[in-house]
Amino acid sequence: MLGFAQHDISAKIKSSEDLKRLNISQEIVFKNNGETSLDEIYLYDWINAFSDKKSPLAKRYAQEYVRKFHFATDEEHGGTTIENLEINSKPSQWKREENQPDIIKIELNNTLKSGESITVKLDYQLVIPDAKFTGFGWFQRELILKEWLIKPAVFEKDWVIYSHKNLNDFPFQKLNYDIEISVPNQYNITSNLAQSEVESESEDFSFKTFKLKANNHIGTDLYVNRIEKFKITKTDLVNVKSSMVSEGLRPEIEALITDRIVYFLKEELGDFSFEEILISEEDYRNSPVYGLNQLPDFIRPFPDGFQFDIKLLKTTTDQFLRKSLLINTRENQWFLDAILVKIMMDYVDKYYPEVNLLGTFADFYGVRWLHASDLKFNHRYQFIHETMIRQNLGQQVDFPQDSLLKFNQKLSNPYKGGIGFKYLEDYVGKTVVDESLKVYFEFFNSKFSKPEDFFDILQSRTKKDISWFPKNYLGSKKDIDFKIDDIKDQGDSIAVKILNKTKNAMPVPIYQIKDKIVLSKTWIDAFENDTIIKLKDLDSDRLAVNYEQIIPEFNHRNNFKSRGKILNKPLQFRIIDDIEDPKYNQLFVIPEFTYNLYDGIAIGPKFYNSSILPKQFEYKMTPKYGLGSQTVVGDGSIGYTHFFKNEDMFSLSYGLSGSRYSYDEDLFYNRYSGYLTMSYRPEDLRDNRRHAVSLRTINVDQDESQFVETDEPNYNIFNIRYSFQNKNLDRFFTSYLDYQVSKKFSKVSGTLRFRKLFNNNRQINMRIFGGLFLYNDTQDSDYFSYALDRPTDYLFDYNYYGRSESSGLFSQQFIMAEGGFKSQFDQRFVDDWMLTTNVSTTIWNWIFAYGDAGVFSNSMSDPQFVYDSGIRLNFVEDYFELYFPMYSSNGWELGNGNYDEKIRFVVTLDISTLLKLFKRKWY
Repeated sequence: MLGFAQHDISAKIKSSEDLKRLNISQEIVFKNNGETSLDEIYLYDWINAFSDKKSPLAKRYAQEYVRKFHFATDEEHGGTTIENLEINSKPSQWKREENQPDIIKIELNNTLKSGESITVKLDYQLVIPDAKFTGFGWFQRELILKEWLIKPAVFEKDWVIYSHKNLNDFPFQKLNYDIEISVPNQYNITSNLAQSEVESESEDFSFKTFKLKANNHIGTDLYVNRIEKFKITKTDLVNVKSSMVSEGLRPEIEALITDRIVYFLKEELGDFSFEEILISEEDYRNSPVYGLNQLPDFIRPFPDGFQFDIKLLKTTTDQFLRKSLLINTRENQWFLDAILVKIMMDYVDKYYPEVNLLGTFADFYGVRWLHASDLKFNHRYQFIHETMIRQNLGQQVDFPQDSLLKFNQKLSNPYKGGIGFKYLEDYVGKTVVDESLKVYFEFFNSKFSKPEDFFDILQSRTKKDISWFPKNYLGSKKDIDFKIDDIKDQGDSIAVKILNKTKNAMPVPIYQIKDKIVLSKTWIDAFENDTIIKLKDLDSDRLAVNYEQIIPEFNHRNNFKSRGKILNKPLQFRIIDDIEDPKYNQLFVIPEFTYNLYDGIAIGPKFYNSSILPKQFEYKMTPKYGLGSQTVVGDGSIGYTHFFKNEDMFSLSYGLSGSRYSYDEDLFYNRYSGYLTMSYRPEDLRDNRRHAVSLRTINVDQDESQFVETDEPNYNIFNIRYSFQNKNLDRFFTSYLDYQVSKKFSKVSGTLRFRKLFNNNRQINMRIFGGLFLYNDTQDSDYFSYALDRPTDYLFDYNYYGRSESSGLFSQQFIMAEGGFKSQFDQRFVDDWMLTTNVSTTIWNWIFAYGDAGVFSNSMSDPQFVYDSGIRLNFVEDYFELYFPMYSSNGWELGNGNYDEKIRFVVTLDISTLLKLFKRKWY
């Protein structure tokens, strides 16, 4: 299938006065240029993806906890209403595909043979979705639109049918456009089609009409604004129509930067096949330079114009690629992303080689001691990619877009692809890769192609075998990890044994180093198993593989081997968190503080080894001084995590931990624990299901006081727990089954928690807890008993700020555990069995009504039933909530006095816990 236009689209469009609605009368001339006769055709209607909370787009938002879509109104969602659909002037049968409201299937009355054409006429109304969902849509009575018209689906041996999922991957095809659009007089139109204002045939003089026309054209970007936001920069190669914000640069500087970028693209990829390119700030925000986009406008740590230059480079390159290549973007968007990242790296190497990763922050006192201050801007790609593979969350680069975790889709996979191009350049030669790209762009410009076409060209221009690259680098789930195992002297040569720890065949460079100076660099061709290479002995004091970190390895720390030294790498002490430097064994220290009522604010150093990037082996020690207790407290831990590929088990973690803090005034506890956790996660990492089995032993020693009776000062408990969770915004489910055994008791408990978000934005939460003592020799104490409203937390798992308080503000801290009641009853503990349920549902927005009910039995007594109810203010679920009891088994709570002491609160101050709130969208 060639890249010339297969179909014609003509349309007459009139907007409402507020631009929220577009009334469209449209014709599509659909020509069957394939070899197969067609009995049906398909149309893309991606605007309608927003209309249904069960659409693939809505499901993706739910997986990523994007609340703004599910809590929006129908008007904000928008959608398409088709009033008439005809084929060759005759009404036709059509339907929306099941579970795909943005795909239209039309059954043809007559078979459409190869070479024949039909005319599809549609009359429909678009209600434009709010721009807050994707950055495109209706925004403050202006329009920012991409792929808004109904368009014919791509047919390439078979139909290319997939739904909108906010992945910026609308199927590429060249179409002929002839559009008339009428908008209110106060608006201007900017489009990537050729445009002109025409006299309207309508008698409504409050509207003006524009003509939009183009042949063999990709895309229908449309901007309807009151104030013209686009300016044109004319270059000898192409006219750039841009609305990019330039940070206050002078127009002539903007023009020089724009000119430099378009000439650089010509140098890298070849001639422009179009006369004008449209670049918008919205395009950039949809795919920003992460890191730069988080900086406030007034913070500019980089050279003048750098941020604008890089932003414009990325957006221009992206649009250049999209207007030049016709590929299946759902399947092969990674290829465009990889080329884009390679070009950005080349550009920075050429024009900004000395720019640091941290910019001018690298010169600040204290910051310049960090390894991060030594890194250049292009190091960011490998560092960000490694944050995923270090957590066993890496995915194949050539995976379809909709199968990737958000972090991989936006960052890690494009970066690995771009780094891969640099890897190839180092292995076969930069000139070979660059010339192959130019040949590919020249031959496949405006034609349908696949990444394999480029690799065929590249292989034809080098004698080195590159089959390992698409197969093992791009297409394998395995990580990359090389290690120098042994060095043996053999006269004037050395034999070096290199381990390929992941058995993923790829080439690697080996270096001889002396006094930190590289003496030689030798490429070893791709190998799967361990290999031995002989090198001429250059009197080096150290050998290394991948010394320049060309290859994105899972672990760079094992790449070094010293000759004649006790330590492979010197020890380095770093103050404040830093990016890992694999040339050293590093120890980090950073200030840390915690808070509880008895120790007050506890401040001290945290000694640890993990750096910003996680490690499999991690340890930390955090001695602190409690300003309240005026003594040393703190905790420490040591642990190791094994990750598994292509197995049911995702990870195996084990380790030891210990802590010492106050549990009451002048009373301390020491807690020691050993643990082993087996975690299971589906092969599809976007699936939010998780299973885990954990085993642990907890030993607690508590101070005894002559004034405060301590029920159980010293004890040991063995605990086994199985947990399952499937957390999505619209449907949330967790469960666990827990068994504990100690010298004096044995108990089993289970919890089910379910939350459902309905289409009308009403939410219902339900939790069921059941617990049973198998035997209990502690009836004279409630320390190990089940609690209706506030567990004693004898395992010291919960972050109580005042764990021993029975009155006052800190006694009102609520943690959803065990009984889960908010009201307090005369009988608060249970030493036999209990069964409770906790329910809440939406009243309005974040205001909920809640109710709890339960039945329990203590030894030697009859079962009892209790209940309570009230109002729940759910500001941030599980992180910041307030509970106001109203009516319970005690009667009306408001009328029983001291009501302020009955209010319960949930407040999370722990940073690591809060980070989970943001990470769940990306991981």
